[in-house]
Amino acid sequence: MNRVVHFEIHAHDVNRAQKFYETVFGWTFQDMGAELGHYKVITTGEGSPGINGGLMARNAPEPAQGQGPNAFVCIIGVDDIDRYIDKAEAAGAKPQTDKMDVPGIGFLCYYKDPEGNVFGMIQPVMP
Repeated sequence: MNRVVHFEIHAHDVNRAQKFYETVFGWTFQDMGAELGHYKVITTGEGSPGINGGLMARNAPEPAQGQGPNAFVCIIGVDDIDRYIDKAEAAGAKPQTDKMDVPGIGFLCYYKDPEGNVFGMIQPVMP
């Protein structure tokens, strides 16, 4: 079964968002450096159940008051990203980004489902 393995929070002010999640939930953050756009890996806790995530700059406008969310993205782990890209497209999903190689992490892409929701798929690097 393919499970959600990672989430991403998008923010206009990444440092403000980091402070919020540190203060409210006690999450910790690790900056991945300029090469990866200062993407921040989030650790939400130890053990299971639960998943960890990432924090990054928002590319879209913030939702207006009264509108639903627009960027808290889940990433689904898959064993063969090309096969799942084909399956997603056959079911009506549209590419949001090209497949990319994230060094030391795996292959990652983002798609928009038929309802307009963005989700990610990742094929992790096998140790």
